Amino acid sequence: MKIERLSIKNFRNYSHLDVKFDDKVNVFIGKNAQGKTNLLESIFYCCIGKSFKSCKDKDLIKWGEEDSRIKVKTNRKYRDVEIDISLFKNQKKSIKLNDLPIKRIGELIGEVQIVFFSPQELRLVRESPDERRKFMDIDISQNNKRYFYQLSRYEKILSNRNKLLKMSKSLESLKETIDIWDRALVASAKLIAFEREKFINQISPFSEKAHSYISGGKEKLELAYKCGCAVLLDENFEEKMDKLLKKNLEKDYRLGYTSIGVHRDDIDIFLNGVEVKLFGSQGQQRTVALALKLAELENMFNINGEYPILLLDDVFSELDIDRQTRLLKFVDRTQTFITCTDEKKLNGTLFTIKDGKIV
Repeated sequence: MKIERLSIKNFRNYSHLDVKFDDKVNVFIGKNAQGKTNLLESIFYCCIGKSFKSCKDKDLIKWGEEDSRIKVKTNRKYRDVEIDISLFKNQKKSIKLNDLPIKRIGELIGEVQIVFFSPQELRLVRESPDERRKFMDIDISQNNKRYFYQLSRYEKILSNRNKLLKMSKSLESLKETIDIWDRALVASAKLIAFEREKFINQISPFSEKAHSYISGGKEKLELAYKCGCAVLLDENFEEKMDKLLKKNLEKDYRLGYTSIGVHRDDIDIFLNGVEVKLFGSQGQQRTVALALKLAELENMFNINGEYPILLLDDVFSELDIDRQTRLLKFVDRTQTFITCTDEKKLNGTLFTIKDGKIV
């Protein structure tokens, strides 16, 4: 899987850009705030349909302009894919896949698979479960469209159930109407929970191997899926979750929200049996986060027979020379886009970025 060409119009600080890329390593060099990360963001947006930053689509449009356009031409193992996205200040975005308009993001996700890593990805290890659920959801959705749609359905059902919990005048009146939402919630939760557990089981050996390689094999990385439904994942999952929802109904009514479900899932991460989030150093947390991202590469290759595109944003500033060397050797199997402030003797095609231009 390769990105052959990127075209940009009025995206972030770029007025216009049209560039061809190397099949292996592409390095964007420049001082801070010149537009290096914006280039990675444009690639990510074309593949996922949203930014890796918390922002609205209209915020991606260059200041003073009314619209923006991003277009990528890619080569996959069995077919080429062209993605063309237009953003507008006052209307919904337009997405075309091989010149055909699509209406839902789910039709886009997975067409060109991607893995993104930056120093901010430390959040994956040390911050709230939201970050780890996002990690699972983006990865699984790129390989499983059914999962993406079921996840969207679950979120809508959960929202409706929570509204009912808040709006009901009494617990008795709530009992009369809650069952329909409980049945729907349980059905969606089952697929999501089982897919997440399968995903963690799939990436665990890859993450252990990647961590051992990057760190020099001093510590053992272990992952465990933690289901927020508080029940075992077996053939009786739906029955047990339904009973638990009924048992917690009074509590949920008092709280005004649903207290159990896959929206409370998490991943437990251990180094030599010790929880990294609580007791790991920043260096250990950084290496673990990177290992999880590299495990995504191997897992996607294992599923699809081709590697995804790898985006590395300012990663080398956070790694010592030994880890930099090991990382570059590890990722030489995939097309990689790297941002940094100097050349660092990197092998690959170099692009110097200044004021939203390649110079």
